[in-house]
Amino acid sequence: MKYLETIPEDIKKYYAILEPNFPEWLEEYIETPAMLKQQYISMTCGTYYTKLFNCQAWYSSLDHSIAVALIVWHFTHDKKQTLAGLFHDIATPTFKHCVDFLNGDYETQESTEDLTSEIIANSKEIQKLLKRDGLTTANVDNYHLYPIADNDTPQLSSDRLEYTFSNGLFSFTKFDLTTVAELYQDLEIGKDEQGNDEISFKTKKTARKFVLLTSKLSVIYRNHEFRYSMQFIADILKKLHDEGKVSIDDLYRLKESELIEIIEKSQFANDWKIWRNATKIESSKEEPKDCYYVHHPAKIRYITPLVKGERINKICRIAQNAVDKNLAYDQDYYVYIPEIKNIC
Repeated sequence: MKYLETIPEDIKKYYAILEPNFPEWLEEYIETPAMLKQQYISMTCGTYYTKLFNCQAWYSSLDHSIAVALIVWHFTHDKKQTLAGLFHDIATPTFKHCVDFLNGDYETQESTEDLTSEIIANSKEIQKLLKRDGLTTANVDNYHLYPIADNDTPQLSSDRLEYTFSNGLFSFTKFDLTTVAELYQDLEIGKDEQGNDEISFKTKKTARKFVLLTSKLSVIYRNHEFRYSMQFIADILKKLHDEGKVSIDDLYRLKESELIEIIEKSQFANDWKIWRNATKIESSKEEPKDCYYVHHPAKIRYITPLVKGERINKICRIAQNAVDKNLAYDQDYYVYIPEIKNIC
């Protein structure tokens, strides 16, 4: 059975909003082993596994990558740009950006992208399909080349648009498919301040609604619970790696469920259980004693989209206030679960 036949109906309905006519040529790329391994990686960086978050549904890195590709295809109908969108997370390891935290890259969260070209080049299946379509690895291994797929914060790209939609729909239930359809149907291709293409809104009202929604999600991405959880997972993985129980290769080879089995058989089993069942994170401006804590910022994700060539925050006071409130979120706290002590 092909992957697209196995996904839940609500994801199928979501994909149909992004692109009513699913490009059949894309399915063969999705079915390659290099892409299919992404179905076992949670989009929310492992936070799916704890009661600190009320994650409603499983949404994988593969689901995200397919949706990004559909958005790019919808606006460009260009195969190389669409494939660059599909492949942009092909080098993502288990627990996603937690490994960026392990690498000390918790503010840009791009440390795992270096392997993208290598994975694409080493996939016999992908190379065969690229040759068929008259494309090369260099055409599709860097989505930063294509502004519809990716651009700099706080601009709107297919990647940012997608994780806003999917996190709001499936992970943190901030809106529904009707809202996604309303927002998506108000989008078009405009020009940014440098004359580059950028996904833009047609109306001020819808752009403002989008900013209000994304600002709420942006705080979640770096709140106490999220920062703690990502570093907690990263530090356990680092300890297990230092002890020879988990290799770097394992992070790219094993499913999250398989790594969790290793954790649950390690000396961190009880800490993992406490974290999974936790419903609250403690915070303090003072360094806590005798427990494991996290004290550093996370990547600031926010979006100020264009409306007919103007940034929404420049023409709408409500949007600017939402952005200001978002950016003012104070990350300078020690965050901890008092019962967890052994990962220091």
